[in-house]
Amino acid sequence: MRKWRAVALALAGMSWAGLAQAADYRFMTGPQGGAWYPLGGALGNVIGKALPGTNIQILPGGGVRNALAIEIGKADIALGNAVSTIDGVAGRPPFKKPATKLRNVATFYAQYFQAVVVADAGIETIADLKGKAIAVGLRGDSGEQLARDALSVYGLTYDDFSDVNHLNYSDTVALFQDGHIDVFMIQTTLPSSAVMEAGTSRPARILAIADDKLAALSRINQQYLRRVIPDGTYPDQGGDIQTFGSWTHLMVSADLPDDHVYALTKAVVEARAEFGNVVQAMAGITAEQMAAPIGVAMHPGAERYYREQGLIN
Repeated sequence: MRKWRAVALALAGMSWAGLAQAADYRFMTGPQGGAWYPLGGALGNVIGKALPGTNIQILPGGGVRNALAIEIGKADIALGNAVSTIDGVAGRPPFKKPATKLRNVATFYAQYFQAVVVADAGIETIADLKGKAIAVGLRGDSGEQLARDALSVYGLTYDDFSDVNHLNYSDTVALFQDGHIDVFMIQTTLPSSAVMEAGTSRPARILAIADDKLAALSRINQQYLRRVIPDGTYPDQGGDIQTFGSWTHLMVSADLPDDHVYALTKAVVEARAEFGNVVQAMAGITAEQMAAPIGVAMHPGAERYYREQGLIN
């Protein structure tokens, strides 16, 4: 009996040693000024504690860039946007071929595309933006991808504008407040701090997306989903606003060890109540929601945890 107990303890020690083995994981988040960057920091703290001896390096990023980085081995963990991740899996531009290393870990919260214009500029739809100066987000961000696709269903390209700026949220808001741009487009949570700040010095409102344009967007990517910005989200909103968006999710490389991903999934799910203090959209998130599919293969380590919890079959 003592012999078998010694063997069991040795095996347990081997398992813990494998989990505690030192590693350096690069965690790509989002642009500074957005919701992903602070959320990534909070997630990194939780993941680091779940993987003793592991260094989690938090890096800025964006939905498209993050997926590309994981695919080419430049990132190990990342926040993602379902539309960009689906494009990667399908091999649609900017991916040159189907991505094989993208694995889902947890589905988080809804994101909303928001086209913000000066309230008294006489702009009623995205079609009215032709010839204007715009900001569409950093290249490689999912928000910039959504902006291009939103413009396309209204028959517009970047060539139709007097100026197209690719800036972070803070710089974009500054341009809007100074009158150097007429509109900016972002995808983020509700309420967006960037939208709130922009409206403090110039009256701002958000353009609605028509039903037929939503249908056209869903044909571009099945993860373009109808969203409604409820009345009262922003000052003087004047009613619900129909737009579109997708889901924020946590993803990892398929190369990460199963036991590491199991441990980080468990830690993130169990610490979910903490994240609402960082990003309001995370408040009240459930384990069932985190296990929900988004059309991207789940990492086996995450899948094992969710199965053990009875969250997936």
